[in-house]
Amino acid sequence: MFASALIAFREGLEAALIVGIVLGVLRKLGHAQRGGSVWAGVGAAVIASVAVGLILNALGVAFEGRGEQIFEGVVMLLAAMVLTWMIFWMQRQGRHIQAELESDVRRATAAGSGWALFGLAFVAVLREGIETALFLTAAAFSATPMQTLTGGTLGLAVAVVLGWLIFTAGKRLNVRAFFRVTSVLLVLFAAGLVAQAVHEFQEAALLPALVEQVWDVADEYIRPILDERSGVGALLKALFGYNGNPSLLEVIAYGVYVAVVSAFGLRKLT
Repeated sequence: MFASALIAFREGLEAALIVGIVLGVLRKLGHAQRGGSVWAGVGAAVIASVAVGLILNALGVAFEGRGEQIFEGVVMLLAAMVLTWMIFWMQRQGRHIQAELESDVRRATAAGSGWALFGLAFVAVLREGIETALFLTAAAFSATPMQTLTGGTLGLAVAVVLGWLIFTAGKRLNVRAFFRVTSVLLVLFAAGLVAQAVHEFQEAALLPALVEQVWDVADEYIRPILDERSGVGALLKALFGYNGNPSLLEVIAYGVYVAVVSAFGLRKLT
């Protein structure tokens, strides 16, 4: 639940910041009345994002056995790749987002077409929406559908409220600090997705285990706490892909991902 809430909160807040910047520029230019085109683009993007989420969910239900394992592994790996791209993109472009958006809004306003503003809002929000749908689908493999839905809804609700406070009530947010902290958490989450994808591919006999179990949390005193189906272990599994009895290849995949992305993707965020 916490993983889905974190993902939805980050993506939702990024979308809220984008919409707020667009509306703020329109107001500054004296074209606040054209905000309806922006909200229409936002609404269309939300509908399209929900449709993508439903399609991904339907595909997951359609597969069984080995096909289901391969599908889950592919979705987890794809989600990890998109998360990685987000982190590197934020490193390169994060400082210039507002300036680029303001420039795009000025061009769209100068063109005099509501469709230009609609398209700007639609594309910006759709990107966040599709990413959210993909991440929540991947997160759902480690939690119940209700936990994923509840966490995602809560995260989006908090993002909307915070976005409203930032641009309407004049509150300030240290955006750089926000993305720095959440990027660290998302690196660990993505590493867990990579390790879980490896596990699914091993279950489908596509990858070797190297060593079947590096460790096994089977002690009668430790298991109730660290078993991934209950207690702290369940939270760690949902957040970071924790496994109580991982194979050597899973451990290697997790460690290599964290080391590489931390060295390059987080370098300019810290």
